[in-house]
Amino acid sequence: MFTGIVEELGEVVAVEESADAARFRLRGPLVTDGAQHGDSIAVNGVCLTVVETAGGEFTADVMAETLRRSSLGALAPGDRVNLERPVALGGRLGGHLVQGHVDGTGTITERVPGEHWEVVRISVPDGLARYIVEKGSITVDGVSLTVVEAGEEDFTVSLIPTTLELTTLGVKGVGDPVNLEVDVLAKYVERLLGHRAPAAPALPADIAGALR
Repeated sequence: MFTGIVEELGEVVAVEESADAARFRLRGPLVTDGAQHGDSIAVNGVCLTVVETAGGEFTADVMAETLRRSSLGALAPGDRVNLERPVALGGRLGGHLVQGHVDGTGTITERVPGEHWEVVRISVPDGLARYIVEKGSITVDGVSLTVVEAGEEDFTVSLIPTTLELTTLGVKGVGDPVNLEVDVLAKYVERLLGHRAPAAPALPADIAGALR
């Protein structure tokens, strides 16, 4: 489980593609410090499993489903990526609960600079808008953000100078894809409401009358 607070701007070192998967080698001295085979690291909001570590770099395998559902398939050597290690049990929850399971990709459609922040508008793929609410939480490329406005086809977020400086959201432009993970609580609530328990059968009239 992650919190959406990016720890380090890493870099794609190499990508080895195969028929239905890819192996990434990424540089991230901070997140690889103490990392071992089997550990998890979020890369642009996608939870990946560490295969090997060496010299401040780590490798991770990405299956076809992940390449299809996220923007990782578009990464190339030299690209910067947001990196985060899982939150330790009992650690500070600085953002919100993030699984690292991307729901789909959006596209940056507008950037409006302000004096102290920048408003970014992002398109929403079909089926995700219902999970996004004004002042709710959303993860964009692994960054925990608060929704400013929520529409049927897009939403906006405001980026503070720290986010612009320390994450990839500071350099991505209009037309660039971003990974989106909606609040998992919204999905669970929808699931539960869609499978409500059937109403209890009515009591026979004589029993119901006796209980009054």
